[in-house]
Amino acid sequence: MGSLLIHGSIATAQKQQRQNDEEDGKPSRVRPQLLRGPYLQSATPNSIVIRWRTDASARSRVRFGADPAHLTSNADDSALVTEHQLLLSHLQPSTRYYYSIGAFRDTLQSGMDNSFTTLPIPGTPGDYRIGIFGDCGNNSVNQRNVRDQFLEHIDSVPLTAWILVGDNAYSDGVDAEFQTNFFNIYKDNLLKKYPLYPAPGNHDYHDVEFTAAVAQRTHSVAYYQDFSVPENGEAGGVPSHTKAFYSYDIGNIHFLSLDSYGKEAGSYRLYDTAGPQVQWIKHDLEANTNRTWVIAYWHHPPYTMGSHSSDKEDELVRIRENFIRILERYGVDLVICGHSHDYERSRLMKGYYGKEADFDSVKYNLSQSSGKDDGTLHSEPYRKDLKDNQGTVYVVTGSAGKLGGQQPGYPHNAMYFSDATHGGASLLRIRGNRLEFSWICADGVVRDHFVMEKTP
Repeated sequence: MGSLLIHGSIATAQKQQRQNDEEDGKPSRVRPQLLRGPYLQSATPNSIVIRWRTDASARSRVRFGADPAHLTSNADDSALVTEHQLLLSHLQPSTRYYYSIGAFRDTLQSGMDNSFTTLPIPGTPGDYRIGIFGDCGNNSVNQRNVRDQFLEHIDSVPLTAWILVGDNAYSDGVDAEFQTNFFNIYKDNLLKKYPLYPAPGNHDYHDVEFTAAVAQRTHSVAYYQDFSVPENGEAGGVPSHTKAFYSYDIGNIHFLSLDSYGKEAGSYRLYDTAGPQVQWIKHDLEANTNRTWVIAYWHHPPYTMGSHSSDKEDELVRIRENFIRILERYGVDLVICGHSHDYERSRLMKGYYGKEADFDSVKYNLSQSSGKDDGTLHSEPYRKDLKDNQGTVYVVTGSAGKLGGQQPGYPHNAMYFSDATHGGASLLRIRGNRLEFSWICADGVVRDHFVMEKTP
């Protein structure tokens, strides 16, 4: 039966089970149906959380193993639930596992595509590929085209993980919208294969029963129910003990997923530097002594002239004026945001906290290169010294679903490349001391690419 479940269809397996029940004189059972998932959460070098949803209460079992034909290990939960969450532990780092999901007697889904690779040991250099989707969940033609072309671009080379930079389900972030606009769109191609590390956006805090102000304080929205994150430091970094913000390591990369819309302790936003989130960020970055790359991502960008203006919108202004200097002080290499439904990317820069008209490329850009490393004039990689580690590249990649919009100041003076016409998602690739970032559009064209290198 185990071999049948791996290589045959689930429908065939369930039909066979019903026949077996009838031959044994047992009544044929109505089995729960899979509504959501499976999807992979909170991956570490030695563990992973697998989640799924059923239409009726059932017990939970994940069968897993390194050989797809022999899923010899189980993770079980005997509670009758519709929201299934199982932690698979005692795994080996950088190892591919295959899995099936279901109940104690029934299998809901299995197969060669039901697999994952555990993370490497923190600090280990390697070849890591991270997908980045911003403002994706609107159930549009653009969303599907971006998804398809992104998958075509990565082809047979798997991702290490993928991240979300907010507004993951439009327009109100309710559970039904997450189902239709997010989980249904990515269920067969990304969610079951690659660990996901999300960040919330303002639309994820909208709610038809709460005002946004209440949701900001309470975090009682679907986003926090639908996702699991490594909030206790199990994937590296300082524990945050909240799903709102957290950190984790993928090899020699340290990531911070931040919340730019919610409130902590009832009142503190990301731009309130005395608040719990920023204090945790400082502790986390101070403790981060053994990583080559540091990357932070959240929803609201400090620099944009796409569908939003960082000169006029109060939260964007305050993030730029009050917060990003802290990240620059700790040598953060790359900041990735969404919110504006376009793509915008700076050069390597430092110390610019003013309005668009205040930008001086000679004063604030640490390099006048395009960073493309494509052999053209002034295209050499952005280079950072590992000792003083100065300079940050800022990216807005918010058109994986939503698309379009330009402010009167578009394109922003600080942004080397801007495009509000094409939708796209981004791919981060890190190989040792070399970082490569590509923007893959809904028509398959890679319209921006830059390289950063760390030198001794």
